[in-house]
Amino acid sequence: MARQGLCLPPHKPQSKDDLQALIHQLGFVQMDSIRTVERAHHMVLFARNQNYRQEHLRQLVEQDRRLFEHWTHDAALIPTEFYHHWRHRFTLAEVHLRERWRRNRPTETDGGRNISFEDMMDKVRRHVTECGPTLARELRTESGAGQKKENGWWQWHPSKTALEFLWRTGELSVCRRDGFQKVYDLSARVIPSDARCGRGQPKDEFIDWACSNALDRLGFATSGELAAYWGSINAAQARTWCSLNLGDDLIEVLVESADGSSAKTAFARPDLLAEIANPATPPDRLRVLSPFDPLIRDRKRLQRLFNFDYRIEIFVPEAQRRYGYYVFPLLEKDRMIGRIDMKARRDSGALHIMGLWHEPTVRNTLARQRSLAAELNRHAKFIGMKHVVYEPGYLKT
Repeated sequence: MARQGLCLPPHKPQSKDDLQALIHQLGFVQMDSIRTVERAHHMVLFARNQNYRQEHLRQLVEQDRRLFEHWTHDAALIPTEFYHHWRHRFTLAEVHLRERWRRNRPTETDGGRNISFEDMMDKVRRHVTECGPTLARELRTESGAGQKKENGWWQWHPSKTALEFLWRTGELSVCRRDGFQKVYDLSARVIPSDARCGRGQPKDEFIDWACSNALDRLGFATSGELAAYWGSINAAQARTWCSLNLGDDLIEVLVESADGSSAKTAFARPDLLAEIANPATPPDRLRVLSPFDPLIRDRKRLQRLFNFDYRIEIFVPEAQRRYGYYVFPLLEKDRMIGRIDMKARRDSGALHIMGLWHEPTVRNTLARQRSLAAELNRHAKFIGMKHVVYEPGYLKT
């Protein structure tokens, strides 16, 4: 929790530099389009500081260019000082996506004629170069009219696919979001030159950076957890790194599961043993976490460390859902105490609470009710809702 910024004072004033430092501490902040209450990246940052301002984040991305948008395990905002590490990702993405495009869509239809993969990219590249910041919808042609919407990037409109390819491979960058739609521009006009122009990094140095920085942010981890943190290396590379660094720089530890079951071998820095003898104290409050909060996004690790079984059910048919479409975990100090189903109804200006489930060993005491009410009021204020509405029968067993 301390490594993930959840032991910091949540009421402390937060400047734009403080926000940048927090995101650097996390490594990245995952983005997600669903706005049941507020988008994931805003909720992740608000959970750590109630004085978080969305305008500060916008400025860091769109004006200061101290953050850039790209992929870790999913779409994320990342400190721009890490940009040169993403060159490896750009290279791997180009090989993978080019082969995938050629296999699934060897030619594209544009204005009633077939053109090649390379011709479509050249056309999109010229448009962005000449016209500047570009939305995918601005490149649509009549050839896309009436097409059935499908899943999978290779099934998008051809110009959208080309934009994504050029973004994934580093030639374009996302300069801002319009609503939640990406606005693309040349990386040379978005990413500061000192971030773009650094020297190339040998593969073994990149693997060392990825594993070392993941470990610093996790505190202790298995090789698989190290590989998954940035989503930029594979498990075999992480295992090799762990084997090569065992000794003065890395030790093996046994981490007991929260339910007292079998311990699991993990890796840590030697100084972790001294650190855990005097651990940081979590704030004395109850907090709502985004389903994409870095503390909980690895569901197996969450189960082991907090004895909390959680999954998001947006892709589960409604009749088969155990809880709800988009249910948020509840963190009280250092304990997962339950989950809540809530939704911002912006037409009426109210945050509606549809369901509240406590964990089996958690009592719904008066003090806990007050703590939850205070947190929900903070959330309502943060997202611009006037009040909180508890729907009939919201308290579940």
